Amino acid sequence: MDQNPDSFPAPAGTERLSQADERMWAMCCHLASLAKYTAIPLANILGPLIIWQIKKGQSPLVDDQGREAVNFQISVTIYVLIGLLSLCIGIGFIVLPALGIFDLVFTIIAAVKANQGEMYRYPLTIRIV
Repeated sequence: MDQNPDSFPAPAGTERLSQADERMWAMCCHLASLAKYTAIPLANILGPLIIWQIKKGQSPLVDDQGREAVNFQISVTIYVLIGLLSLCIGIGFIVLPALGIFDLVFTIIAAVKANQGEMYRYPLTIRIV
């Protein structure tokens, strides 16, 4: 499902980003989720959401990857909440570390793919936005 982001026109009234800037901002949408390692609640969602909202009108790639990053981080947050509930039956002790590794690995893969100009799709993502 690789699409060429150059085939989409920029929205009216906005200046299109250069290809290098477009790839850099798409990558930043994914890497902004690493803000979860700060003390800010839901920073894993807020980081990509802020970048996506600011830059989505300047690039179809940033719009696509920002939406994808936000959806993935919302999905991971839901999975973590389920993992926390599963601590009561003991399986959460396995699920939560696995989710942390899953999140980190696929965030890095997505950032690399976005920096290459590809429209990456995360696995197990609930498409909410």
